[in-house]
Amino acid sequence: MQHQPLEKPRILLLLPTRTYRATDFLEAALKLDVEVVVASEAAATTADLSPRQSLVLDIAVPTVATQTILEFADTYPITAIVGVDDDTTLLATTASAALGLPHNPVASAKATRDKYRLRDTLSANGVSVPAYQRFSISEDPAEIVGVGAPNPYSTDIPVSFPCVIKPLSLSASRGVIRADTPAEFVAAFQRTTKLLHALQEATEITSQEHASQYLLVEDYIPGIEVALEGILLDGELKVLALFDKPDPLEGPFFEETLYITPSRLSEDIQDALYDATAEAADALGLQHGPVHAELRYNADGAHLIEIAARTIGGLCSRTLRFGTGMSLEEVVIRHAIGQPVAALQREQQAAGVMMIPVPKAGILGEVRGKTAAYHVDGIVEVSITIPIGGEVVPLPEGARYLGFIFARAETPEVVEAALREAHRRLTFVILA
Repeated sequence: MQHQPLEKPRILLLLPTRTYRATDFLEAALKLDVEVVVASEAAATTADLSPRQSLVLDIAVPTVATQTILEFADTYPITAIVGVDDDTTLLATTASAALGLPHNPVASAKATRDKYRLRDTLSANGVSVPAYQRFSISEDPAEIVGVGAPNPYSTDIPVSFPCVIKPLSLSASRGVIRADTPAEFVAAFQRTTKLLHALQEATEITSQEHASQYLLVEDYIPGIEVALEGILLDGELKVLALFDKPDPLEGPFFEETLYITPSRLSEDIQDALYDATAEAADALGLQHGPVHAELRYNADGAHLIEIAARTIGGLCSRTLRFGTGMSLEEVVIRHAIGQPVAALQREQQAAGVMMIPVPKAGILGEVRGKTAAYHVDGIVEVSITIPIGGEVVPLPEGARYLGFIFARAETPEVVEAALREAHRRLTFVILA
């Protein structure tokens, strides 16, 4: 078949319909003068965002979607494939491997998409992980921890407390619950199982997905939590940003709010966090492209919580600028098409984002105080991402924040204060 001439790099952007990232990635590609093919579950959802050709894919079935991509690339050669979030990580890797493009090993991508496989792989390669185990959602949690047994606090039960119960493949702390007692374990197990069943019924996940049939239970790791944004250059980790999370994340749910960079932690602690991330990436076999890691630090050192072969989620990447104003999306695309990014450094100015939490379930009726929030010194953007009349659901069931507040200032302290004050000035009317 005759190939279309490739006059400039052509990237395939994998953009699920539910992603926040479409506009930022498309703007980055336009700025770099890169030809874009937008791939999504439905062409109509992205046609208005991209003047280039679109491709409809079954993103949830990588083997089928990869075949569609191969057929497309036979006529329109592709320089690189960029997945923008968790749902597209495995497909981007599988299709890149099939086309002979730079990629991580498929097994590595699979490990980052399954929390139990992640722990297994790290443990097998000598990385310290919390005690963990997997349970089928069909099991009776009361039997697991002995609730209702003659001696409900027997030391023979397979779970230690406090522990954290997690779905294997959901992100953004969805379905993640801390349990301090057997009774709390039963309630948390049942609540997360109910969520998975609801997602299956809504076809957000399929009942055939292996990961949707199990829950991970692991020891709770105390300590401060951070997020590390990086990129792997031939297996070497380059840190793009380290975010402090000033609000404690101790459970029972783990709703993230503030991300502030640069980190105010000591250089020694930052080095330990870098080493833990690099060790995990190496153990997983990750070699290429962006990584986003969540870690904790306590008296015993740095502990990896999660690592994903993608960039930071939501709109949080808007906190980051590199060189002379380059976005994180530009960095990712530049690297994907083979341009050098090793020398790029984050701007000196401090920056941060608040992911606006959902206080209660209901329908968003009104947002007040947005103008007042903008008037706070240092605030650069207030983005409400749920429309008026839209349903709002708090964690652990919810998947969306009310929106994002962004700030820039000379110091992390000023950024944090600005974000808190802007949030204080906002009022969300949520109707029952």
